[in-house]
Amino acid sequence: MPPLWNESRLTAKLGIDYPVIQGPLGGLSSQKLTAAVSNFGGLGSCGAHSLAPEQIKDVIAEIRSLTSKPFAMNLWVSMEDEGARTSDEAAFNRALATLAAHLDALGAPRPKYKPYSPLRFEDQARALLDAKVPVFSFIVGIPPREILDECRTKGIVTIGGATTPDDAAALNDAGVDAIVASGFEAGGHRGSFLRGAEDSLTGTFSLVPQIVDVVDVPVIAAGGIGDARGVIAALALGAEGVQMGTVFLACEESGASLVHRQALRGKKARHTALTKGFTGRLARGIHNRLLEEVEPGRNGDSTLSVATKTRQKPLDSSRGGGSSGPSASVGGAKRQSFGLHRHNGFLALIGRGSFRNRGAHQSMECSPP
Repeated sequence: MPPLWNESRLTAKLGIDYPVIQGPLGGLSSQKLTAAVSNFGGLGSCGAHSLAPEQIKDVIAEIRSLTSKPFAMNLWVSMEDEGARTSDEAAFNRALATLAAHLDALGAPRPKYKPYSPLRFEDQARALLDAKVPVFSFIVGIPPREILDECRTKGIVTIGGATTPDDAAALNDAGVDAIVASGFEAGGHRGSFLRGAEDSLTGTFSLVPQIVDVVDVPVIAAGGIGDARGVIAALALGAEGVQMGTVFLACEESGASLVHRQALRGKKARHTALTKGFTGRLARGIHNRLLEEVEPGRNGDSTLSVATKTRQKPLDSSRGGGSSGPSASVGGAKRQSFGLHRHNGFLALIGRGSFRNRGAHQSMECSPP
């Protein structure tokens, strides 16, 4: 019998039930959200790139007090560009002026200027290593070999972010355990490192198969995925998991303000003026909720299937993971439940309000927004 849709090298390596990774959401990270996603069988992530080492230690301790499941801490390998040390309050105010009207319209507070304070990646990484976090994810570069070697020694799973096939090949050669294929649709920033951001703008569903073809480790699709169709498409193209960020901001456990969460849930969430103001482009919102894509009885049964078979490589026993042999495609399991049903699917909680633990079985029945 072929594996279920949620059984892959990635889920085996991470020790999770579902191939869903919460985007780190740097600046909007929440220990409660990280723990909630992990408790429901995904991989919660916390963006720590703006935190000092002592703060990182405190965040890790709080997450561990909320979950015994695997979780990820995320850092930026490179924290600066050419203007980081010379930018001043006047430059900050000029940038803020383009967003002020959108913030005012939402009733959101305006951010305040803080002088630049550099943080050393190596010091931040040391905090993660000393705490032996389950998963260390990173973008904008590749950590020094010594750090990656120590991760392997301590059993810390490493996940690197790539925006081009060349990025991915470099990460693969460095020996990371999994690679996030971050498409142009990913909000907020580009995690590019071999090329400039303007030369690393391939869309997610074009980028995923290109990266799958050049690496040996599991690939995670990220960027613009916010409903069941996106998950299925990513798996059909060879990804073994998805990473979603914006869709989780609507949950009460996120670090987003109430007005932000309401904006994401609104009818115009697909194209929010605030998101365009921050990123310079329209980012996909969550108006098409994941649950609405799967309803028992639709198309005659309660399954989802895709005609395209997923290309999956045999497992490399030296990298860990589950049993060898190709994984089953989503389309090859037409009668297999996709695990997205109203009351028992992990993904049913997305876009349906807060996570709620209702006893030992952790029911996924969530309140509507």
